[in-house]
Amino acid sequence: MREAALELAVTGMSCAACAARVERSLGRLDGVDASVNVATERAAVRFDPAATSVQDLIDAVRWAGYDAEQIGARDETVAEEEAEHDRLALKYRAMASAALSLPVALVAMIPALQFDYWQWVALGLTTPVLLWAGLPFHQATLRGLRHGTTTMDTLISTGTIAAYVWSLVALLFGEAGHVGLTMNASLIPDRTGGLDHLYFEVVGAVTTFLLAGRYFEARAKGKAGIALSALLRAGAKEATLVDADGSQRSVPIAQVRVGDHLFVRPGEKIPTDGVVTDGEGAVDESLLTGESRPVDKRPGDDVAGATINQSGALTIRATRIGADTALARIGALVREAQHGQAPVQRLADRISAVFVPIVAAIAVGTLIGWLIAGYPVPFAFTCMVAVLIIACPCALGLATPTALLVGTGRGAQLGLLIRGPQVLESTRTIDTVVLDKTGTLTSGRMEVEDVITAEGVSEGQALRLVGAAEIGSEHPIAKAIVRAAEAKMGQLPPPSMFVSHGGLGASAIVADRQVVVGRFSLLEDMGMRAPQALAAALVSAERRGRTAIAAGWYGEVRAVIVLADPPKRGADVAVQRLRRLGLHPVLLTGDNRHAAQLVADEVGIDADDVIAEVLPDGKAEVVARLQAEGRVVAVVGDGINDAPALAAADLGIAIGSGTDVAIEASDLTIVSGDPAGAADAIELSRRTLRTIKQNLFWAFAYNVVLIPAAATGYLNPVLAGLAMAASSLVVVGNALRLRRFKPSR
Repeated sequence: MREAALELAVTGMSCAACAARVERSLGRLDGVDASVNVATERAAVRFDPAATSVQDLIDAVRWAGYDAEQIGARDETVAEEEAEHDRLALKYRAMASAALSLPVALVAMIPALQFDYWQWVALGLTTPVLLWAGLPFHQATLRGLRHGTTTMDTLISTGTIAAYVWSLVALLFGEAGHVGLTMNASLIPDRTGGLDHLYFEVVGAVTTFLLAGRYFEARAKGKAGIALSALLRAGAKEATLVDADGSQRSVPIAQVRVGDHLFVRPGEKIPTDGVVTDGEGAVDESLLTGESRPVDKRPGDDVAGATINQSGALTIRATRIGADTALARIGALVREAQHGQAPVQRLADRISAVFVPIVAAIAVGTLIGWLIAGYPVPFAFTCMVAVLIIACPCALGLATPTALLVGTGRGAQLGLLIRGPQVLESTRTIDTVVLDKTGTLTSGRMEVEDVITAEGVSEGQALRLVGAAEIGSEHPIAKAIVRAAEAKMGQLPPPSMFVSHGGLGASAIVADRQVVVGRFSLLEDMGMRAPQALAAALVSAERRGRTAIAAGWYGEVRAVIVLADPPKRGADVAVQRLRRLGLHPVLLTGDNRHAAQLVADEVGIDADDVIAEVLPDGKAEVVARLQAEGRVVAVVGDGINDAPALAAADLGIAIGSGTDVAIEASDLTIVSGDPAGAADAIELSRRTLRTIKQNLFWAFAYNVVLIPAAATGYLNPVLAGLAMAASSLVVVGNALRLRRFKPSR
């Protein structure tokens, strides 16, 4: 099956039951797997285009009683404008409802304000509240009933209409003269009386509270997704294209193609992913990595779109455009994560699917039960209305997606990408973290540490000759020597007759000398002998886990260049933080034992926890062995050789500066490449999971306590409406606290 994926914007959903209904409707189509998020109002759909069309998917959503549109069929800015329009409409309805309902509530609560025939004024003020302000609830109810379904709006609509109809009947056929009719304004329903109670204040107050709650909830959900929205809008809108003749012209970013050369002035955004071909500058990558320190860029370095060139003019060659850029891929990963469902949410989903019919049955049972017990009809009716209004699956439905929306958005701001909610569960249980060495704890970029020279040869002279001889080599060690030589000696003399010696080294003519650089065995084979001091220095360096390169000219070894792959800045702090999170660090590398132990000593990993000289396939075997010992294992790596281990781990964490293969095999990605990001990601994931559990506890506890309170006559419908609106706001507000998350560094 050739599988395709798309996102649908779904409108009209109000609770978890709505999302479940849309999922079921989509799932009835052949080869369709859908996940619907009520917080983002989107459906992530995987389907077989040969069996199901996009229009079939949209029709399935409409059959369920909602509307849908494919993401991408409209501009994101338009979608945001529509969402803001909907929020304003809710706001205006809530304000109008409050203005009309307040006088009714005051008269109901303060007998001194009551006047002859004030009940008719209450009727006049309440009618537009029910018919206009509460119209969204009634429309959703009718839409659901046409498709044989019920939602949270069904309970609200039924409760308010029942209260209004009761009050109208009481007003028309109640006590003669209607002067003695009273409002049921106490917090606990009155257990006495007959057809002489009005519930107009219930209609007004409940409608006002719920509209206000929906408005604040919509506004809060907008804030929840603001981090991702800001990230996706951060890309440049235009680029300065450099034509073949060297002329420059401004073009829309959509016209940029792979291979185009683009000019970026200081202060401008880099238009798209690319490689620097000319110029040097400092680039602010904090948008993608969360790191505030600018990164120096020079020819050959990669740059990412939407980052800011702070100083120096750069010319870049575009390597990725559109959906392939780092920014777009980050957005796609975060969106994918937000559509998933955590295991802790499954129980809530099962309850939400049958919640509304159960509540309706409880409400009818409450009415019948009190009547059988001999209580007055108004009291039984009041209890029934309170049950209908107090019930709230909204909080259950919002508990996971809202926390996940905020948590993943905050992670994106910090350069941490969480693939999905199942990852959150993994971070709670892991107890061992396996760390790759090269590129993860170390920079992955060799640097010259020392230059030891023979008598009569200066360090500068050795660097100048050896650096020039290595200019033609692509080997990482050669590049490190060239960088060090250029940094210290400036421009190097041009070499000639460059020869590569099959992984052993290289030779070239520099300043009329044949300079040979490489392993000591290569120089020996070419008849060059080494002074005793240089031979001892070379052996000493290798014993310390360093890489030592010999260089010679005029028939003798003249210098030993010592290189190292130093630990990243803060790698030792990262290991300490992982320990504080209750994790046991293990160093796993394919390098020799000396080099591995040296890095372990510098970052604070015990010698017993160093596993060295392991081939790529063996890394996955090491993970399996640790798991067989009963450990729950996380792996942090960056290279292609780490991908099997990342995939085998209970939790895979990829360093974003590494390869695409490693990132695809991982559960978490650290865009910045900072190993401390592993601790940040685990800390944020655990905090997000804790927030989800807090939300679910509140949502369950709210219904468990208050539905019985309403059914047994201890809760007025007005207070029920207030509590129902507050429940969703509590859940969303708790999730929004994640926006302030800061790693405990």
